[in-house]
Amino acid sequence: MQKDSTLYQYGTLALLVPGLFEGTKSIDDILKHGDTGIGTGDGLDGELIVLNGHPYQVDGSGKVNKLDSNFMVPFADVHFANFKPLFELESDITPTSLEKTVLSKVNYDNIFFSFRLHGNFKKIATRSVDKQSKPYPKLVECADKQNEFSAEDKCGTLIGYYSPKLFNGPSVGGFHLHFLADDLSIGGHVLDFKVDNGTIEIQPFNKLEQDFPTGSQEFMKHDFSKDNIEAAISKSE
Repeated sequence: MQKDSTLYQYGTLALLVPGLFEGTKSIDDILKHGDTGIGTGDGLDGELIVLNGHPYQVDGSGKVNKLDSNFMVPFADVHFANFKPLFELESDITPTSLEKTVLSKVNYDNIFFSFRLHGNFKKIATRSVDKQSKPYPKLVECADKQNEFSAEDKCGTLIGYYSPKLFNGPSVGGFHLHFLADDLSIGGHVLDFKVDNGTIEIQPFNKLEQDFPTGSQEFMKHDFSKDNIEAAISKSE
């Protein structure tokens, strides 16, 4: 099986819900499994974007930082890029209309696929969070304190994944998108946008490879049955 048909996931979004934010794998190790992706850092330290093998962090202040090999993460999705064009944008499109249009053109509702759009964004709104300190709060508490950023007329890349609804918990059921401007002036988890040109590209996966932080005693001993995972993910994403 070719590498580009596999989505690699380290950890799960569910482990972030109760506040298991400790970074347990280096970004250098993550990049052995892909050159494109998204994630978060140790202590929920910002939003990560990996493009063309280069990892970036959008920290809580909105600054875009290039990461060194020792940066630690608790959660990430990556893959080796082999995107195929789906359609060209011919008019303004927003998150809801874009997602509906993409799903109407492919029969991928029940598989994972990656999504990429590079274009001119008339407006882009993103968010990130400050690095948390121990004892870590729960994910929903961090979501209530997220920092939001916005810009107009930015060229950049929208990158992320679609996960089947039955995988809500391990991932975000539906679309989970991050943004990075070409000039590195803005980025983060996508809240809203309006884009008027660009090529929509997707890459389907027929295999999910997942590693768990088995070296973390907090993870190994945690009782997730006490966490309202679906509601917490919905509120924070």
